[in-house]
Amino acid sequence: MSSPSRAADNPDPSYVHELIRRATEARLADQRYWRLLVHYRENLLTGYTSEADGKEFFLAPKGKTDPQAELASTLTMLFSEEPVGLTRQPAQCAFPARYHWLKSQLSFDPARLPPRRCERFEAWLKAIDAQSVTLIFPSAYMNNPSSMFGHILLRMDQRGQTEQTRILAYTINFAADAFNDNAIVYAALGLTGGFKGYFSTLPYYLKVREYRDTESRDIWEYRLSFTEPQVEQLLRHAWELGNTYFDYFYFKENCAYQILSLLEIADPALHLTDQFTVWTIPADTIRLIARQPGLISNIVFRPSLSTEIGSRHAALSETERRWVLRITENASLASSPAFQQLPADRQAFILQVVSHYLRYLSMAHEGKAAAYKARNAQVLSARSLLKVQAEDPPITSRTASPDQGHQTRRVGAGIGWRNDEFFEELNFRPAYHDLLDSGVGYSGEAQIEFMAISLRHYDKRDRFRVERVNVLDIISLSPMDALFQKPSWKLSTGFDTIRHNDCRYCGNANLNVGPGVSAESQWLRRELYFAFAEFDANYSNAYEENHRIGGGGTIGMLVDLTERWKALVSASYLRYPLGEKSDDVRVSFQQRYTLSKDFAIRLEFNHRDHDDQTLLTLQGYF
Repeated sequence: MSSPSRAADNPDPSYVHELIRRATEARLADQRYWRLLVHYRENLLTGYTSEADGKEFFLAPKGKTDPQAELASTLTMLFSEEPVGLTRQPAQCAFPARYHWLKSQLSFDPARLPPRRCERFEAWLKAIDAQSVTLIFPSAYMNNPSSMFGHILLRMDQRGQTEQTRILAYTINFAADAFNDNAIVYAALGLTGGFKGYFSTLPYYLKVREYRDTESRDIWEYRLSFTEPQVEQLLRHAWELGNTYFDYFYFKENCAYQILSLLEIADPALHLTDQFTVWTIPADTIRLIARQPGLISNIVFRPSLSTEIGSRHAALSETERRWVLRITENASLASSPAFQQLPADRQAFILQVVSHYLRYLSMAHEGKAAAYKARNAQVLSARSLLKVQAEDPPITSRTASPDQGHQTRRVGAGIGWRNDEFFEELNFRPAYHDLLDSGVGYSGEAQIEFMAISLRHYDKRDRFRVERVNVLDIISLSPMDALFQKPSWKLSTGFDTIRHNDCRYCGNANLNVGPGVSAESQWLRRELYFAFAEFDANYSNAYEENHRIGGGGTIGMLVDLTERWKALVSASYLRYPLGEKSDDVRVSFQQRYTLSKDFAIRLEFNHRDHDDQTLLTLQGYF
């Protein structure tokens, strides 16, 4: 897997000048692959700058901005034993991907530039022992700001592994070193590159424990069809990235963007990072990779612990579900005569559900972990006495794989009626998904919209105006049931246009936030009921004292009428004791019909404080 090795005792110093001359004549510094290796991006006006930010990654004083100088210095240092980089090794060992590519382009004479033995690098390669690569996509996790859009990492699959043993493989992960977990500070630093991002190599089972078990995130695994030489070059570059860090930008240079850059090293025919100039959303990168002919060879779904429990719990009768709750509270009931009257295979299946649930509880409630683990030991002991194999129903995802979901950017054109006049509207949402969007390829009931903007032309006034800007609009609905009691919550802030007092169309800045609860039923097809307690603050010239602050609540229902047809109805009452003393009643009815994967039509009616409007919109996703 690595170059032949013998001691580099006598490199020919004069040879470096010949190599630099030949590299210059061949314009190697202008080739795309060299720019990929050093992560150069073209500047807006002229020149290049590397996205790598650790100074140890560069061997030339101006290597961050001068590809030619960095290439010449790299060739020079390949002859030297001087330790370089954060890993403090000779250049051949610190930067093996550069060495391998330059050797292939310039056909190094091994007598004049002998290859070095890189023991640390070779030991690392041997431990990973990779034959293939799998792209890992843990689904979105709404309770962690850094994971709201999902995550991307690579698993390096070893020779001879099976689907059961792949959990023992190593991963290559990129993440921010988030030294501050305050939500406001995290947001500010994450948006402005205030954190450093590092590549790391960890066993896959640790990541599965984090994502699947602790955070209850379903995992999708995309097997990539790279050849072994491509896998080896990817690993060489992953090794040399240990010499640097990257300023971490939450929306752009994030986990997805950096993992794409590694895939381009394996196959430079892929042009992946070029597709993301403003922001990089993990779900979009999955869909981009799926569009590359022949790149994905297989897709595997790895359900979260809570998904496994929920699927198995759904296969139980009402009586059996009551036993699950009773044994969870009192494990000794697993040995009670009443429970043992059940058929042995049903006892075994119930105890398996209880055991998984107790394991989930021990991770969700660390303060009671010891008690839950003790109960689980009792349950497992009772299960071991049953010499039967319980029938385990297949566990499948509730929706299609993420690569089949709609694109996250959305544009819409519509017509509407507000009070006594017609208007036309154009709207644009850079990211990402709302409650009425098609749920195909998206997990859970979550809404995240960022910088969505609506422009309107009112016919009577013949006037254009910015109608609404949703800087950030998040809703997380987590249906509660007998086993899981996760809270729902919402947060929105932005600007809209209101009709209030004597002001017909006044700008209004707003902030709305609050906790909630939700529950699920299947009376029609699938319904989700929710209720929120809300804090609401507004600033506008339409109000006395220019502001009002208060709170109240919202109730509503989200229903899947058919596979393509969704409806959302809600009602709110808000009371404002601070600033202008007033109240507000809001009613909304919205429905969306999916025409195709990336086209939909939406009809909505909204009432707010003597302000009624109806809007019909055709939406496209791209």
